[in-house]
Amino acid sequence: MSAHVHDKIPVWSWLAPLGALIFLGVKVAGVVPDTHPVVLTLAAILLGSAVFAAVHHAEVLAAKVGEPFGSILLAIAVTIIEVALILSIMLSAGESASALARDTVFSAVMIVLNGVVGLCLLVGGNRFHEQSVQIQGASASLAVLGTLATVALVLPNFTTTTPGPYYSASQLIFVGAVSLCLYLVFVFVQTVRHRSYFLEDAALPDDAVPAIKPGRTIVIVSSILLPVALTCVVLIAKLLSYPLDRAVAAAGLPHAVVGVVIAGIVLLPEGIAALNAALANRLQGSVNLALGSAIASIGLTIPAVTVASLSLGTPLALGLSSSSMVLLYLTLYISALSLVTGRTTILQGAIHLVIFGVFLFTTAVP
Repeated sequence: MSAHVHDKIPVWSWLAPLGALIFLGVKVAGVVPDTHPVVLTLAAILLGSAVFAAVHHAEVLAAKVGEPFGSILLAIAVTIIEVALILSIMLSAGESASALARDTVFSAVMIVLNGVVGLCLLVGGNRFHEQSVQIQGASASLAVLGTLATVALVLPNFTTTTPGPYYSASQLIFVGAVSLCLYLVFVFVQTVRHRSYFLEDAALPDDAVPAIKPGRTIVIVSSILLPVALTCVVLIAKLLSYPLDRAVAAAGLPHAVVGVVIAGIVLLPEGIAALNAALANRLQGSVNLALGSAIASIGLTIPAVTVASLSLGTPLALGLSSSSMVLLYLTLYISALSLVTGRTTILQGAIHLVIFGVFLFTTAVP
């Protein structure tokens, strides 16, 4: 979690959802056109503002409940936004968006494990030379993440009931169910059975910034504004789904770039929160955020899009391409080497960022 001191309510944190609500009201009233460039630009700005506001209020609530509950709350809030964006485009584009969930989930995993973790390890290692994480928590998280990623994104290429990269309806239901169950077991272990695995060491470094819980009034306000901001994200995302798809096509980029954009929009605020925690020498909070978000991205998104796919009768392509599978395996392998020793330096951060750069380049230039 972030080391921010939530001792007041920033003006932008309530102004952003309010502005988004006003915009949506004007839009529903038919005062502004749907496709005018100025309207779309304003919608994009308000979408980004609402995302930041939603994650800010989730972070306030997370600071109140403490670790590891805070990281779980923030990861779930971010995943709700991700699912909303995916479903909005699926409803608008139909079969043409069959691979959107796969691209977004894979992008989220790569952005989190390579971009966010790599940057946290690099800046944290640069400032403090060496940082520590709980080995038991990191290994448990990576075991769950590796299982979910392989079952959801790799196995569909090798099943024979239907040609890859698709699961049959029964397989899809089974995979969605076991993904959700495994996520719930992980949350139980993280919050109840083995909570100590995901906490900072009892003896924090002298230069670690202590976490300060927000007051009651701030918590109440954030509890109200969080669902408001999330609702605004869902509705504005639906408005922008067509223009985003057309812009990517017009630029001559692969459709997978849409998934990268969606994941990037959703994960940017959470990435900042993780970076702040690393800079406060609380790397455990950064790892909890990063790995928890990647696990939630699969464990919650796959069941949600499964229900949507079966309800709408649209195909759902989940199997990754060969190059993407290579990058996924490399990422999981390097993540294990980086975190399960319990000590990290700038070298691990640099390695993750190189893999992240390769992922971005090969997405734009397959």
